[in-house]
Amino acid sequence: MSDVPALSIQGLSKTYDNGFSALKGVDLTVPQGGFFALLGPNGAGKSTMIGIISSLFKPTTGSVHIFGTDLLENPSIAKQYLGVVPQEFNFNMFEKVEDILITQAGYFGIPAKEARPRAKRLLTALGLWDKRDSKSRDLSGGMKRRLMIARALIHKPKLLILDEPTAGVDIELRRSMWEFMQQINIEENTTIILTTHYLEEAEQLCKRIAILDHGEIRINTEMKGLLAQLSVETFVFDLETPLNEQLALTGVTDISQPDKQTLEVTLTEGESLNGVFDQLSDKGIKVGSMRNKANRLEELFMRLVDKNIESANSMKEAGL
Repeated sequence: MSDVPALSIQGLSKTYDNGFSALKGVDLTVPQGGFFALLGPNGAGKSTMIGIISSLFKPTTGSVHIFGTDLLENPSIAKQYLGVVPQEFNFNMFEKVEDILITQAGYFGIPAKEARPRAKRLLTALGLWDKRDSKSRDLSGGMKRRLMIARALIHKPKLLILDEPTAGVDIELRRSMWEFMQQINIEENTTIILTTHYLEEAEQLCKRIAILDHGEIRINTEMKGLLAQLSVETFVFDLETPLNEQLALTGVTDISQPDKQTLEVTLTEGESLNGVFDQLSDKGIKVGSMRNKANRLEELFMRLVDKNIESANSMKEAGL
């Protein structure tokens, strides 16, 4: 079992009744263990793919295997391995929080006696134990999101799909949620597939990444290797003292001053960040802090999308 992929998708396509082709022969393999990022712009086909994996609808062509089990041929077995946290809240709003988890466990043949300790652990870890007797409709949006995660984990799935799990959740809560998910990943060896618009989450958590665009996989590689392709980066320098005149630096692609105590320097591959520090030091300029202007993965993602848009427009203009 250790050599079997957590998820194997081959030739997956989906064409809706209106003729729209959401997926176009997708091949994707997610190895066991760790976090895997599945990214793409709105309309890329992510929701369709997750819907097929969740058995909400059938593909037009192709196959899906979860830990080696064919989802179409043996859905009841395959779904034992799977937990899904969708974007939409889809639990009974009038049911109590703890009861939602116990009911979900029952769908997988887990008796309430066994499910309650697991429910307590999950609700406690996600900060919901004191809300266990509350109706779910009375929870805040962030609490409802955490309840969705607890419900998806109640049967101890080997593969967990998180579809925009931190949408609308504040920064502090997002961090605590990811700490918990990392704990689940390590302690229970749960493979986690993440879709998110918070690209810094994907960069920090995931070792591998696939980018889906217009129903096709454009990139499927290691996160480290993908980020290494970034040839241009912009750094923001917060200066300890204000600059009273326009600054000039050599060996940089671009330089700008949003205000007197902020400097933005753009470097292309081969240009030296240490050289920037040396020049600032020579000019007596002290740097209080430095950061990337934009998330590196976001820069790559936007370039990929922009490139595909330009390519599609060019083909359209050419009548292809």
